Amino acid sequence: MAQSEVKRNILVVDDEAQITRVLKTSLSSQGYGIRTASDGEEALHLMKEWTPDLIVTDLRMPNMDGLELCRRVRTESRIPIIVLSVKGEEAIKVEALDAGADDYITKPFSVTELLARVRATLRRAVAPQEPETPVVEVGDFRIDIPGRTVHVKNRDVRLTPKEFDLLVYLARHPGKVLTHRALLGAVWGQNSIEQPEYLRVFVGQLRKKLEPDENATHYIVTEPWVGYRFKPGD
Repeated sequence: MAQSEVKRNILVVDDEAQITRVLKTSLSSQGYGIRTASDGEEALHLMKEWTPDLIVTDLRMPNMDGLELCRRVRTESRIPIIVLSVKGEEAIKVEALDAGADDYITKPFSVTELLARVRATLRRAVAPQEPETPVVEVGDFRIDIPGRTVHVKNRDVRLTPKEFDLLVYLARHPGKVLTHRALLGAVWGQNSIEQPEYLRVFVGQLRKKLEPDENATHYIVTEPWVGYRFKPGD
C-alpha cells in the first residue's frame, strides 16, 4: 500500500481462531487497520465505537451468523461486506448477497485472491456514486439508454428489448456479484424471481452477441449456483 494512501479499516468476523489469525496477518501486512470479532453480535457491538471501511465475515457462526449480520448492517449502513463460505453453501451464500453482501470468497481461498477481492471492493466503495445518466460508458461498452443502442469496442450490437435491459443492469454494477434473484427482479419484476430459466436463456443470447467468437473477451462471468459478474474490459 502506498504511503500516500489513506489507511483503511477492516473488521474481520469469524469464530475460527485460525482463520481470524490468517486474515489479520495477511491484511495487516498490506497496511490495513484490523479489528476482529467472533460473531455478529460482537461485531455490531464493536461497530458502535469503531467504523470499518469493509467487513469480511464468515456465514456460519454462533449467536448471530453472517447472514443476520448482513441484514442488520444494511438497515443503517452501506459499508461493503465480503462473506466467506465453504463449498456446498450456495443457498446461504445467495441469501447473504440478496441481504446486502457485496461479494463472496469460497473457503479454502488463497491470500492473493483475498487481497484482490478486498482491493476491488474498497475501490467500488469509494468510487463516486454518479446519477443514472442516459449514457453508460464502462470498459469496452458505450450504452445509449434513450437511443437503446450498444457499442462494444466501436462495434454496433443489436439487442432485443429484454437483452438491452439486462445489459444495462449488468453495466451499472460492474465487477459485483449479481444473484439470479436480483437480476430477475430488476429486469423481469418480482413475480419472476423464481423462474431462473429466463435468465439462462437471455444471458446465453447476450453472450453470443457480445462475445461473437471463442477468442473474444468474456464479459459475463458465471458465478456457479449464485449468479453472474459483469467484467466490462479495460
